[in-house]
Amino acid sequence: MRKRTKARECALKILYAIDITGDEPKKCIDTFWKNHEEIDSEVEAFADQLVLGVSNNREAIDKLITSHTTNWQLKRMAVIDRNILRFATYELLYVEEIPPKVSINEAIDIAKRYGDKDSGKFVNGVLDSVNKNEGKKAK
Repeated sequence: MRKRTKARECALKILYAIDITGDEPKKCIDTFWKNHEEIDSEVEAFADQLVLGVSNNREAIDKLITSHTTNWQLKRMAVIDRNILRFATYELLYVEEIPPKVSINEAIDIAKRYGDKDSGKFVNGVLDSVNKNEGKKAK
C-alpha cells in the first residue's frame, strides 16, 4: 500500500475517533500513534496534516460538504462517509501538490473499503461536485 493511501486510512481512523468521542484532535492523534508505533514517519506526518487541517477548518469544510449534498444533513451521514468527505475536501481545497483526481479516487477507494455498499458512489458524487464548484482549479 502506498504511503499516502495508508496515511489517509490512518487519518480516517483518527477523525472517526474525534467524531465519536468528542475528544480534542491532539489527544486522539497521540492515542492513535501510541498504538501504531510501527508506522512510517511520512505516513504519520501526512495523516497528522489531514487531521489537523480538517480540525482547523472543520466548520467551513462541513458547511461546504452540506452545500453539495441534497437532502442530507451532515449529522445523518454515516460517520465513515462524513469523515472521508472531510479529509478529501480538505485535500481538494488546501493541499496544492495533490491533483484533485487523485484525492477523489483515493477517497472513493477508502469509502468502498470502509463504508457500506453505496459509500463509494455517495463520496464520488459529493466530491465531484465540490471539486467542480470549489476545488483548486475552480479558483
